[in-house]
Amino acid sequence: MTSSSDLPTPGHPSDAWVHCACGERHWGTHGAAGLLLTDGGRVVLQHRAAWSHHGDTWGVPGGALLPGEGAPAGALREAREEAGIDAGAVRLLATSVLQHPDWSYTTLLATAGAPVRPRATDPESVEVAWVACDDVAGLPLHPGFGLAWPQLRDMLVRRPLLVVDAANVVGSVPDGWWRDRRAATARLRDGLADALADGLDADLLGLPGQRWWPDVVLVVEGAARGVPAPDERTRPWRAGSLTVVSAAGSGDDAVVRVVEEALSVSVAGSGDAVEEALSASAARSGDADDAAPVGAARRPADVTVATADRGLLARLPPGVGTASPRAVRGLGRPA
Repeated sequence: MTSSSDLPTPGHPSDAWVHCACGERHWGTHGAAGLLLTDGGRVVLQHRAAWSHHGDTWGVPGGALLPGEGAPAGALREAREEAGIDAGAVRLLATSVLQHPDWSYTTLLATAGAPVRPRATDPESVEVAWVACDDVAGLPLHPGFGLAWPQLRDMLVRRPLLVVDAANVVGSVPDGWWRDRRAATARLRDGLADALADGLDADLLGLPGQRWWPDVVLVVEGAARGVPAPDERTRPWRAGSLTVVSAAGSGDDAVVRVVEEALSVSVAGSGDAVEEALSASAARSGDADDAAPVGAARRPADVTVATADRGLLARLPPGVGTASPRAVRGLGRPA
Protein backbone atom coordinates (compact mmCIF):
# COMPACT_ATOMS: atom_id res chain seq x y z
CA MET A 1 0.00 0.00 0.00
CA THR A 2 2.14 2.82 -1.29
CA SER A 3 1.77 5.85 0.97
CA SER A 4 4.52 7.91 2.49
CA SER A 5 5.20 11.55 3.19
CA ASP A 6 8.90 10.66 2.92
CA LEU A 7 8.75 9.86 -0.78
CA PRO A 8 10.99 12.56 -2.38
CA THR A 9 9.11 12.78 -5.68
CA PRO A 10 5.80 11.31 -6.82
CA GLY A 11 6.04 8.29 -9.11
CA HIS A 12 3.01 9.44 -11.09
CA PRO A 13 0.39 12.22 -10.90
CA SER A 14 -1.74 10.27 -8.42
CA ASP A 15 1.06 9.97 -5.84
CA ALA A 16 -0.22 12.54 -3.36
CA TRP A 17 -2.29 12.78 -0.23
CA VAL A 18 -6.05 13.24 -0.18
CA HIS A 19 -7.30 15.15 2.87
CA CYS A 20 -10.64 13.46 3.31
CA ALA A 21 -13.82 14.80 4.89
CA CYS A 22 -13.60 11.89 7.33
CA GLY A 23 -10.72 13.71 9.02
CA GLU A 24 -8.00 11.39 7.77
CA ARG A 25 -5.58 11.60 4.89
CA HIS A 26 -5.25 8.88 2.28
CA TRP A 27 -2.67 8.11 -0.39
CA GLY A 28 -3.67 8.38 -4.03
CA THR A 29 -5.64 11.21 -5.59
CA HIS A 30 -7.60 8.73 -7.73
CA GLY A 31 -8.01 6.16 -4.99
CA ALA A 32 -5.89 3.09 -4.36
CA ALA A 33 -6.04 -0.67 -4.78
CA GLY A 34 -4.21 -3.78 -3.65
CA LEU A 35 -4.11 -7.53 -4.33
CA LEU A 36 -5.07 -10.19 -1.78
CA LEU A 37 -3.85 -13.43 -3.37
CA THR A 38 -4.56 -16.87 -1.91
CA ASP A 39 -3.48 -20.42 -2.71
CA GLY A 40 -6.24 -21.88 -0.58
CA GLY A 41 -4.56 -21.92 2.84
CA ARG A 42 -2.24 -18.92 2.60
CA VAL A 43 -2.27 -15.30 1.44
CA VAL A 44 0.48 -13.03 0.14
CA LEU A 45 1.17 -10.17 2.56
CA GLN A 46 3.58 -7.25 2.54
CA HIS A 47 5.57 -6.26 5.63
CA ARG A 48 5.72 -2.51 5.21
CA ALA A 49 8.94 -0.54 5.70
CA ALA A 50 9.16 1.34 8.99
CA TRP A 51 9.35 4.75 7.26
CA SER A 52 6.07 4.25 5.36
CA HIS A 53 2.60 5.32 6.47
CA HIS A 54 1.51 2.79 9.14
CA GLY A 55 5.03 1.41 8.91
CA ASP A 56 6.13 -1.95 10.31
CA THR A 57 2.65 -3.42 9.76
CA TRP A 58 1.44 -6.14 7.43
CA GLY A 59 -1.04 -5.63 4.61
CA VAL A 60 -1.54 -6.35 0.92
CA PRO A 61 0.77 -5.07 -1.82
CA GLY A 62 -0.93 -2.10 -3.42
CA GLY A 63 -0.89 1.61 -4.01
CA ALA A 64 -2.32 4.64 -5.77
CA LEU A 65 -4.33 4.19 -8.96
CA LEU A 66 -3.22 5.97 -12.11
CA PRO A 67 -5.61 8.46 -13.70
CA GLY A 68 -8.23 6.48 -15.60
CA GLU A 69 -6.92 3.14 -14.32
CA GLY A 70 -9.43 0.55 -13.14
CA ALA A 71 -9.01 -1.00 -9.71
CA PRO A 72 -8.24 -4.57 -10.92
CA ALA A 73 -5.59 -3.32 -13.34
CA GLY A 74 -4.10 -1.05 -10.68
CA ALA A 75 -4.00 -3.78 -8.05
CA LEU A 76 -2.26 -6.17 -10.43
CA ARG A 77 0.21 -3.48 -11.52
CA GLU A 78 1.10 -2.66 -7.92
CA ALA A 79 1.46 -6.37 -7.07
CA ARG A 80 3.92 -6.74 -9.92
CA GLU A 81 5.86 -3.64 -8.90
CA GLU A 82 5.97 -4.38 -5.15
CA ALA A 83 5.85 -8.18 -4.96
CA GLY A 84 6.97 -9.53 -8.34
CA ILE A 85 3.59 -11.21 -8.94
CA ASP A 86 2.78 -11.87 -12.59
CA ALA A 87 -0.84 -11.07 -13.51
CA GLY A 88 -0.91 -14.19 -15.67
CA ALA A 89 -0.50 -16.35 -12.57
CA VAL A 90 -3.66 -15.15 -10.82
CA ARG A 91 -7.37 -15.73 -11.32
CA LEU A 92 -9.66 -12.88 -10.29
CA LEU A 93 -12.27 -13.71 -7.67
CA ALA A 94 -13.88 -10.53 -6.26
CA THR A 95 -13.43 -6.95 -5.12
CA SER A 96 -14.14 -5.33 -1.78
CA VAL A 97 -14.23 -1.54 -1.55
CA LEU A 98 -13.52 0.61 1.50
CA GLN A 99 -15.36 3.83 0.69
CA HIS A 100 -14.54 7.16 2.34
CA PRO A 101 -16.19 10.50 1.50
CA ASP A 102 -13.35 11.60 -0.81
CA TRP A 103 -11.37 8.43 -1.42
CA SER A 104 -11.69 4.68 -1.80
CA TYR A 105 -9.50 1.60 -1.48
CA THR A 106 -10.30 -1.51 -3.52
CA THR A 107 -9.01 -4.91 -2.46
CA LEU A 108 -8.83 -7.31 -5.39
CA LEU A 109 -9.22 -10.91 -4.22
CA ALA A 110 -7.69 -13.57 -6.43
CA THR A 111 -6.55 -17.17 -6.42
CA ALA A 112 -3.18 -18.45 -7.59
CA GLY A 113 -3.61 -20.34 -10.84
CA ALA A 114 0.11 -21.08 -11.12
CA PRO A 115 3.05 -21.20 -8.69
CA VAL A 116 3.71 -17.74 -7.24
CA ARG A 117 6.94 -16.86 -5.43
CA PRO A 118 6.41 -13.36 -4.06
CA ARG A 119 9.34 -11.21 -3.08
CA ALA A 120 10.06 -7.65 -2.03
CA THR A 121 10.91 -5.75 -5.20
CA ASP A 122 11.11 -2.16 -3.94
CA PRO A 123 12.17 -0.25 -0.78
CA GLU A 124 8.60 0.02 0.51
CA SER A 125 8.69 -3.58 1.74
CA VAL A 126 10.74 -5.28 4.43
CA GLU A 127 9.36 -8.61 3.26
CA VAL A 128 6.65 -10.03 1.00
CA ALA A 129 5.67 -13.59 1.84
CA TRP A 130 3.04 -16.26 1.94
CA VAL A 131 1.32 -16.26 5.35
CA ALA A 132 -1.01 -18.98 6.61
CA CYS A 133 -4.58 -17.63 6.89
CA ASP A 134 -4.74 -18.87 10.47
CA ASP A 135 -1.69 -16.72 11.35
CA VAL A 136 -2.80 -13.44 9.77
CA ALA A 137 -4.79 -12.10 12.73
CA GLY A 138 -1.77 -12.55 15.01
CA LEU A 139 0.40 -10.16 12.99
CA PRO A 140 0.59 -6.38 13.51
CA LEU A 141 -1.76 -5.51 10.65
CA HIS A 142 -2.29 -2.27 8.76
CA PRO A 143 -5.38 -0.79 10.50
CA GLY A 144 -7.56 -0.80 7.39
CA PHE A 145 -6.59 -4.33 6.46
CA GLY A 146 -7.07 -5.52 10.02
CA LEU A 147 -10.65 -4.28 10.08
CA ALA A 148 -11.42 -5.82 6.71
CA TRP A 149 -9.67 -9.17 7.22
CA PRO A 150 -12.59 -11.16 8.76
CA GLN A 151 -14.86 -10.46 5.78
CA LEU A 152 -12.04 -10.80 3.27
CA ARG A 153 -11.14 -14.21 4.68
CA ASP A 154 -14.72 -15.38 4.26
CA MET A 155 -14.79 -14.08 0.68
CA LEU A 156 -11.57 -15.92 -0.19
CA VAL A 157 -13.20 -19.34 0.26
CA ARG A 158 -16.25 -18.56 -1.89
CA ARG A 159 -16.40 -20.08 -5.37
CA PRO A 160 -19.45 -18.49 -7.00
CA LEU A 161 -21.32 -20.24 -9.79
CA LEU A 162 -24.12 -18.69 -11.84
CA VAL A 163 -26.35 -21.22 -13.62
CA VAL A 164 -28.53 -19.63 -16.30
CA ASP A 165 -31.76 -21.22 -17.50
CA ALA A 166 -31.38 -19.86 -21.04
CA ALA A 167 -34.87 -20.70 -22.26
CA ASN A 168 -36.51 -18.92 -19.33
CA VAL A 169 -34.20 -15.89 -19.48
CA VAL A 170 -34.50 -15.47 -23.26
CA GLY A 171 -38.28 -15.84 -23.06
CA SER A 172 -38.67 -13.27 -20.28
CA VAL A 173 -38.92 -10.34 -22.73
CA PRO A 174 -41.25 -10.43 -25.79
CA ASP A 175 -38.68 -9.06 -28.21
CA GLY A 176 -39.21 -11.53 -31.05
CA TRP A 177 -36.90 -14.21 -29.68
CA TRP A 178 -39.32 -16.90 -30.97
CA ARG A 179 -38.37 -16.09 -34.56
CA ASP A 180 -34.82 -17.39 -33.96
CA ARG A 181 -34.34 -18.94 -30.54
CA ARG A 182 -30.77 -19.99 -31.34
CA ALA A 183 -29.71 -16.46 -32.30
CA ALA A 184 -31.41 -14.99 -29.22
CA THR A 185 -29.57 -17.50 -27.03
CA ALA A 186 -26.26 -16.62 -28.70
CA ARG A 187 -26.88 -12.95 -27.90
CA LEU A 188 -27.53 -13.85 -24.27
CA ARG A 189 -24.31 -15.89 -24.23
CA ASP A 190 -22.29 -13.00 -25.65
CA GLY A 191 -23.80 -10.54 -23.18
CA LEU A 192 -22.77 -12.80 -20.30
CA ALA A 193 -19.25 -13.17 -21.72
CA ASP A 194 -18.87 -9.40 -22.06
CA ALA A 195 -20.13 -8.81 -18.51
CA LEU A 196 -17.65 -11.33 -17.08
CA ALA A 197 -14.74 -9.21 -18.29
CA ASP A 198 -15.53 -6.58 -15.63
CA GLY A 199 -17.12 -8.92 -13.08
CA LEU A 200 -20.73 -9.20 -11.94
CA ASP A 201 -22.40 -7.11 -9.26
CA ALA A 202 -22.28 -8.81 -5.86
CA ASP A 203 -25.99 -8.16 -5.31
CA LEU A 204 -26.87 -10.32 -8.32
CA LEU A 205 -25.11 -13.25 -6.66
CA GLY A 206 -26.18 -12.46 -3.10
CA LEU A 207 -22.56 -12.17 -1.98
CA PRO A 208 -20.57 -9.60 0.02
CA GLY A 209 -18.19 -7.17 -1.62
CA GLN A 210 -18.74 -5.22 -4.83
CA ARG A 211 -17.93 -7.37 -7.87
CA TRP A 212 -17.33 -11.09 -8.47
CA TRP A 213 -15.94 -13.17 -11.33
CA PRO A 214 -18.05 -16.34 -11.07
CA ASP A 215 -18.04 -19.37 -13.28
CA VAL A 216 -21.16 -19.27 -15.46
CA VAL A 217 -22.98 -22.27 -16.90
CA LEU A 218 -25.55 -21.47 -19.60
CA VAL A 219 -28.02 -24.35 -19.97
CA VAL A 220 -29.70 -24.47 -23.40
CA GLU A 221 -32.41 -26.77 -24.75
CA GLY A 222 -34.63 -27.41 -27.73
CA ALA A 223 -33.92 -25.27 -30.78
CA ALA A 224 -31.01 -23.59 -28.98
CA ARG A 225 -29.14 -26.86 -28.47
CA GLY A 226 -25.68 -26.77 -29.97
CA VAL A 227 -25.06 -23.07 -29.36
CA PRO A 228 -21.26 -23.06 -29.01
CA ALA A 229 -19.15 -21.64 -26.23
CA PRO A 230 -18.29 -17.94 -26.68
CA ASP A 231 -15.15 -16.79 -28.42
CA GLU A 232 -12.27 -16.23 -26.03
CA ARG A 233 -12.15 -12.64 -24.78
CA THR A 234 -8.73 -11.01 -24.79
CA ARG A 235 -8.00 -9.69 -21.33
CA PRO A 236 -4.83 -9.25 -19.24
CA TRP A 237 -6.00 -11.60 -16.47
CA ARG A 238 -7.81 -14.86 -15.94
CA ALA A 239 -11.26 -14.76 -14.44
CA GLY A 240 -14.54 -16.67 -14.42
CA SER A 241 -15.35 -19.10 -17.23
CA LEU A 242 -18.52 -19.39 -19.30
CA THR A 243 -19.62 -22.89 -20.28
CA VAL A 244 -22.59 -23.86 -22.46
CA VAL A 245 -24.44 -27.08 -21.57
CA SER A 246 -26.85 -28.48 -24.17
CA ALA A 247 -29.58 -30.43 -22.38
CA ALA A 248 -30.23 -33.81 -23.97
CA GLY A 249 -33.82 -33.63 -22.72
CA SER A 250 -35.43 -31.28 -20.20
CA GLY A 251 -33.58 -28.05 -19.58
CA ASP A 252 -34.88 -28.04 -16.00
CA ASP A 253 -33.34 -31.47 -15.40
CA ALA A 254 -30.01 -30.24 -16.73
CA VAL A 255 -30.07 -27.14 -14.50
CA VAL A 256 -30.77 -29.26 -11.43
CA ARG A 257 -27.98 -31.63 -12.41
CA VAL A 258 -25.48 -28.79 -12.80
CA VAL A 259 -26.41 -27.44 -9.37
CA GLU A 260 -26.20 -30.85 -7.72
CA GLU A 261 -22.78 -31.47 -9.29
CA ALA A 262 -21.57 -28.11 -8.00
CA LEU A 263 -22.65 -28.95 -4.45
CA SER A 264 -20.90 -32.31 -4.34
CA VAL A 265 -17.37 -33.57 -4.91
CA SER A 266 -18.02 -34.87 -8.39
CA VAL A 267 -16.33 -37.83 -9.99
CA ALA A 268 -14.91 -37.01 -13.40
CA GLY A 269 -15.20 -39.46 -16.23
CA SER A 270 -18.90 -40.26 -16.20
CA GLY A 271 -19.00 -39.20 -19.84
CA ASP A 272 -22.28 -37.27 -19.82
CA ALA A 273 -22.69 -33.79 -21.27
CA VAL A 274 -23.01 -31.98 -17.95
CA GLU A 275 -19.90 -33.61 -16.47
CA GLU A 276 -17.86 -32.98 -19.60
CA ALA A 277 -18.92 -29.32 -19.75
CA LEU A 278 -18.07 -28.75 -16.09
CA SER A 279 -14.70 -30.46 -16.55
CA ALA A 280 -13.99 -28.18 -19.52
CA SER A 281 -14.97 -25.18 -17.41
CA ALA A 282 -12.47 -26.21 -14.75
CA ALA A 283 -9.72 -26.65 -17.29
CA ARG A 284 -10.27 -23.18 -18.77
CA SER A 285 -10.38 -21.63 -15.30
CA GLY A 286 -6.91 -22.78 -14.38
CA ASP A 287 -5.89 -25.49 -11.94
CA ALA A 288 -8.44 -28.25 -11.47
CA ASP A 289 -8.02 -27.88 -7.71
CA ASP A 290 -8.94 -24.20 -7.97
CA ALA A 291 -12.00 -24.49 -10.16
CA ALA A 292 -15.06 -26.02 -8.58
CA PRO A 293 -17.28 -27.93 -9.14
CA VAL A 294 -14.97 -30.68 -10.47
CA GLY A 295 -13.01 -31.99 -7.50
CA ALA A 296 -14.28 -29.39 -5.02
CA ALA A 297 -17.73 -28.85 -3.58
CA ARG A 298 -19.33 -25.43 -3.44
CA ARG A 299 -21.56 -24.21 -0.65
CA PRO A 300 -25.24 -23.67 -1.54
CA ALA A 301 -24.85 -19.93 -0.89
CA ASP A 302 -22.14 -19.83 -3.61
CA VAL A 303 -24.56 -21.04 -6.30
CA THR A 304 -27.12 -18.79 -8.01
CA VAL A 305 -29.69 -19.92 -10.58
CA ALA A 306 -31.17 -17.38 -12.98
CA THR A 307 -34.76 -18.39 -13.72
CA ALA A 308 -38.36 -17.46 -12.96
CA ASP A 309 -39.65 -20.99 -13.55
CA ARG A 310 -41.54 -21.84 -10.35
CA GLY A 311 -41.36 -25.56 -10.98
CA LEU A 312 -37.59 -25.39 -11.38
CA LEU A 313 -37.16 -23.15 -8.35
CA ALA A 314 -39.03 -25.70 -6.23
CA ARG A 315 -36.52 -28.39 -7.23
CA LEU A 316 -33.39 -26.49 -6.22
CA PRO A 317 -31.52 -27.60 -3.08
CA PRO A 318 -32.06 -25.45 0.05
CA GLY A 319 -29.80 -22.42 0.29
CA VAL A 320 -29.20 -21.98 -3.44
CA GLY A 321 -29.68 -18.36 -4.52
CA THR A 322 -31.80 -17.10 -7.37
CA ALA A 323 -31.55 -14.21 -9.82
CA SER A 324 -34.28 -12.73 -11.97
CA PRO A 325 -34.15 -13.26 -15.74
CA ARG A 326 -34.39 -9.50 -16.32
CA ALA A 327 -31.29 -8.90 -14.18
CA VAL A 328 -29.32 -11.36 -16.30
CA ARG A 329 -30.75 -10.03 -19.58
CA GLY A 330 -29.40 -6.62 -18.62
CA LEU A 331 -25.78 -7.79 -18.44
CA GLY A 332 -23.26 -6.91 -21.12
CA ARG A 333 -24.58 -6.22 -24.60
CA PRO A 334 -28.37 -6.13 -25.02
CA ALA A 335 -29.76 -9.65 -25.36
